[in-house]
Amino acid sequence: MGMDALRTARSDDFRVVIADDSRFDLEVARQALDGVARLELCEDAESALAALAREPAQLVVSDLNMPGLSGVQLLERVRREHPGTDFVLLTGDGTLESAIEALRMGATDYLIKPVQGERLRRVVEQALLRRRLFEENRSLRDALHTVESCRVLSSCLDAGEVYAVTLDLLLHTLSRSRGLALFHRSSIPSTDAAAFRGFSEGEARRLREILVEEKPLSLDEFDEIGVLEQGPMHEVLSRAGIRRQPLLAVPVRGEESEAGVIWVFEDGRSFEDEERDRAAIITSHARISLRNSERYNHAKERAFIDDVTEVYNARYLLSAAENEIQRAKRYVNPLSVLFLDLDRFKLVNDRHGHLVGSETLRRLSQLLLQCVRQVDTLARYGGDEFTILLVDTGHEEALVIAERIRRTVEEHLFEAGRDATLRLTVSLGVATYPEHGTVRDPLLDTADKAMYRAKSLGRNRVCSADELTS
Repeated sequence: MGMDALRTARSDDFRVVIADDSRFDLEVARQALDGVARLELCEDAESALAALAREPAQLVVSDLNMPGLSGVQLLERVRREHPGTDFVLLTGDGTLESAIEALRMGATDYLIKPVQGERLRRVVEQALLRRRLFEENRSLRDALHTVESCRVLSSCLDAGEVYAVTLDLLLHTLSRSRGLALFHRSSIPSTDAAAFRGFSEGEARRLREILVEEKPLSLDEFDEIGVLEQGPMHEVLSRAGIRRQPLLAVPVRGEESEAGVIWVFEDGRSFEDEERDRAAIITSHARISLRNSERYNHAKERAFIDDVTEVYNARYLLSAAENEIQRAKRYVNPLSVLFLDLDRFKLVNDRHGHLVGSETLRRLSQLLLQCVRQVDTLARYGGDEFTILLVDTGHEEALVIAERIRRTVEEHLFEAGRDATLRLTVSLGVATYPEHGTVRDPLLDTADKAMYRAKSLGRNRVCSADELTS
């Protein structure tokens, strides 16, 4: 008898179709979801599609790897043939990229196998609560419309975009015209960003100068949705020359580093309890999107991390350099590039072996990280070459930093195995935007050439790009 014919009858209208080629996992799901919903257990994707054709379901839970159609292919069919049906993907550690792609395609969530019954039950119960809001509370049509409008958040995998879209959703749903979002930029630690709607250009500029540059607010102080008659944000409004008024504060946080607050202006109409409820619905979807953003960016960062040193690799460096140059142009700030190369590093590998060589590169990376700020970017360019992007740093200051790095490496004792130690030196080249280049590749190339000049002059020294023309 095929597993696709097994059903568990439930009086609840909530129906779940589970597709998994493992009988054991199907049994775990059956026991975990006993009493939660009516289940139909299927041993492959084709059986699941047949089950959906016979009777609609509110949720599909599917394994990623199955004979015939995969879980991702099943998601595509469900999205096309049964729009509105939620989808949860079950995946192994080795297929995390496929799970992330499924989130991009609209999956509600994914779970790492082996799946604990309690975790599966919790995910399905959460879906049940959402569906009851969708299907049973017809009197809450505004809430339903709000939830539907939040679907746009499912495709947001950049945290900044999540906050901007959430701000737009809140303004539209609450029928207000002015609001702002302030949030951390996790890609650049200790840096904030903001989004504004309904303000003049001058007002937005003044608010950005105060909120982002002066940072008078602590986002951690806001932990729940509420209407504020006064507080730190009102002081910011006064300083920016904007009339004070009640604000609806909506904190939106992810599971890890993402955190921010959205403020919606009352604009002459008091906020009702129902409006706060709708704001809470939007916030719950925004939190899911932030969680997905964090997971996606974790996976993406792994592709940008050097396996040996665990700092950024050349691929990330090129992208970061392009972004920082554009930022330097926009804010008319300098940007300096350091190219660094270990002197005679081949001797380390020849005398001590490649394991010691790799460990030395790791320890050098840790040493370099201590010499720069969190906002700067350190990357292994290749071999024993490293590159550092020094944001908002002029040429003379960059030369001082390069000299400090040179001296720090020279004075450091590196372990060489069996209680042995070794000393190393580095040669550095320094180039700065805009005087030594206004485009990424020429600027990097100039710093690289300055580094090679330092080597040609005897190694263990710093060379400025200015010396290349002398």
